[in-house]
Amino acid sequence: MLKIYKSHENGPLTELSLKTLENGAWINIVAPTPYELKVVGNLTEVEPDFLRSALDDEERSHIDIEDDSVMILTNVPVIREEGGYDTLPLAIIVTEEYIITVCLEETPVLSYFNEKNARFFRTFKKTRFLFQILYRSATFYLSYLRQISKQSDEIERNLRHSMRNQEILKLLELQKSLTFFNASLRSNGAVLDKLMRLRTNSTMQPMLKYYEEDEDLLEDVIIENKQAKEMVEMYSKILARLADTFSSIISNNLNQVMKFLAAVTILLAIPTVISSFFGMNVPVPMSESTWAFSYIFGIAGILVVVCGYLLWKRDMF
Repeated sequence: MLKIYKSHENGPLTELSLKTLENGAWINIVAPTPYELKVVGNLTEVEPDFLRSALDDEERSHIDIEDDSVMILTNVPVIREEGGYDTLPLAIIVTEEYIITVCLEETPVLSYFNEKNARFFRTFKKTRFLFQILYRSATFYLSYLRQISKQSDEIERNLRHSMRNQEILKLLELQKSLTFFNASLRSNGAVLDKLMRLRTNSTMQPMLKYYEEDEDLLEDVIIENKQAKEMVEMYSKILARLADTFSSIISNNLNQVMKFLAAVTILLAIPTVISSFFGMNVPVPMSESTWAFSYIFGIAGILVVVCGYLLWKRDMF
């Protein structure tokens, strides 16, 4: 999917086409076809490798600089249908005339920049728009981390009442999501630090013009990213300890069940042994008595009660 937008000074966002492409436009490419990449590359004279960089879902965040363009590859958070969280590479290419974004999927980070919110951004202010995208990505990390925190609290409450496999699997899914977030936030932090260092690079001025408010916005992005990274580390430790705790509880519950079953087996063995002795096809005591069954049953019952009491005193029940 290929969409082209351009902001106007008074606020509205206009959708353009390849034939009406203007300076200051934002070219948004989602799940591109080879034809779309080729057309955009020819019109903007951007390196083909820049446009294809976000098509590898394992690509890590980094910055590439050419003479007339700079490519910032960052990882943005997404929610999967199965309830887990993941990250996707997003390539933001800034040239003297345009800003181009390339991603494998439609993400909530870029979906925020629409006609409804057009008054909050300007596509022709490329540096600020770049930092606004990065800031929105950091805020979505924080939002998803709060959701993960709520889900972990709910899982903990459920596990207190029942040790179901479904809850354990949810816990593992959240741990996996935090692992993805941790790796992405670390690499994103390195990119942000490099962007801060590049503000004094004169060769970057044609593509990235830093104004005072832009530097303040970049500092906000760095702060939000650091906060998200700290939250990921904290939640990862909490979930790891939670998993260890409930693993110990499950093991302890299993031991309790096995102890109970062992005690029941001992109690059942007593009448079994007695009945087996008196059931042998040889002369045995009370074999001629009409009350033999009652006596044997009473003896077995008394022994079971005595043995049960001793096991109870030893906390076997």
